[in-house]
Amino acid sequence: MASIATSFFLSPKSRYCLSQKLSTYYGSLHFHYPVFQYPVHLRNVPKLQFRDRRMSAPVCRAGIEIPDSIRPGKAVETDKLPADVRKRAMEAVEFYRGRVTIGDVASKGGLKLNEAEKALQALAADTGGFLEVSDEGDVLYVFPKDYRAKLTGKSFRMKIEPLLEKSKAIFEYLIRVSFGTALVASIVIVYTSIITLISSRSDEDNRGRRGGRSYDSSIAVFFPSDLFWYWDPYYYRRRRVEKAEGMNFVESVFSFVFGDGDPNQGLEEERWKQIGQYIASNGGVVTAEELAPYLDVPPNGKNSDDESYILPVLLRFDGHPEVDEKGVILYRFPSLQRTASSKRSGRKEYVGRRWAEGVGNIDKFFKERKWKFSKTGMQERALVIGLGALNFFGVIILGSMIKNVSVAPAGLVSFVAEIFPLLQVYAAAFFAIPVFRWFLLRQTNAKIEKRNKARKQRAQALERPDLSLRQKLLSARDMAQRTVIGKDRIVYTTERELSDQDYEAQDWEKRFRELERSE
Repeated sequence: MASIATSFFLSPKSRYCLSQKLSTYYGSLHFHYPVFQYPVHLRNVPKLQFRDRRMSAPVCRAGIEIPDSIRPGKAVETDKLPADVRKRAMEAVEFYRGRVTIGDVASKGGLKLNEAEKALQALAADTGGFLEVSDEGDVLYVFPKDYRAKLTGKSFRMKIEPLLEKSKAIFEYLIRVSFGTALVASIVIVYTSIITLISSRSDEDNRGRRGGRSYDSSIAVFFPSDLFWYWDPYYYRRRRVEKAEGMNFVESVFSFVFGDGDPNQGLEEERWKQIGQYIASNGGVVTAEELAPYLDVPPNGKNSDDESYILPVLLRFDGHPEVDEKGVILYRFPSLQRTASSKRSGRKEYVGRRWAEGVGNIDKFFKERKWKFSKTGMQERALVIGLGALNFFGVIILGSMIKNVSVAPAGLVSFVAEIFPLLQVYAAAFFAIPVFRWFLLRQTNAKIEKRNKARKQRAQALERPDLSLRQKLLSARDMAQRTVIGKDRIVYTTERELSDQDYEAQDWEKRFRELERSE
């Protein structure tokens, strides 16, 4: 039985209720351990064995005495959780319709067992959830249907998170817009300054030294009228199909220089979700070869006896190795064998060609996405490169002209002379950054392709296993055990708001006496 470090104290009424019920039926029940001691720690809940498994244990319902230091209402426990842990735990709770074990949440959400436990405790404390204890000491968390609404109404963090995400998206878009707009502004400033200096020299040649005055270059600069359309703060919502329409000019500039972000963002969480669901669907006992398609492993044939790559999975889901009768090493995950869901799991015949059916909706192997240099089309990229080159050569020409100015610059030229180092940095970085990224992406994609190829080979080996691997897989299926904890196996619950009539209506003593007579 999995060890669960959740503890609580029973009220005096609950203690009397539970002790009376268990002592009444002591003759009908076979205990491995003495009757409950108080305070009760769920790690030490006794295993109850019934002569007739069709009969359920008496259900004792009572409230929990929660210390004032952690009493709900004084603090929102869920706000202390990382946002991604909370979201993944809530998704798992909703997937299993509000009744879950720690293993259910860990496997479905790809969370560590301690993360899943803390998340469930926090959610239960903040939303009025309650616990159920089975006849073997397994703990289930049960949540009301409106638990999300209750949590949102109580948590200030959850209220402002949508606003923060929206602000973050707008801020990121404004950065993209600013960099693209800077290219247009740089071109306008550079070539306006060049024209101004040329005009100034021409005036000096025509007037000679009679004027004796410098040229005031306060020239109005006009930007394209449609440029400001790109500054629409809600433009980021208007996602268009890139193949059909492509990016706008401002997005193309940023995409060419800096790329389009990590294509594998959030993929690591998906990897652990797939691993957890695969283990749970196969009864909590798997071979190292089955998990290899989801991990970073060497190509098939290299260090084939080395199974150290499975250690991160054992640590995350509290697994341990076991040896079968033939001396084959298998890996058991006890916490993922206990579930509140009655959905079907993997079957013994899911080996070889039918392995693909056994994994269900889970991918056959974990595939990383390659980095793209830019999502821009050929026309957009050509336009961006052309304008970048135009700006680069303009900065070079302007730099030589400013050095050769005989009269102290004034007006626009004076302003450009002060910011000219920034123009030089921008023009140089416009091509230096993409060139550096191109070499870096080549190395990164080569490593990604190598890892994907190794995982694909391991998946293909499962589809066409040799005799030794087939026997190993069948042995894992034989040792698999998936225990569904239904309502009939609950012996204690902390659910409140039950009337005395509902409680007294359950005449357990009569049922157990009838059972004794039948035996």
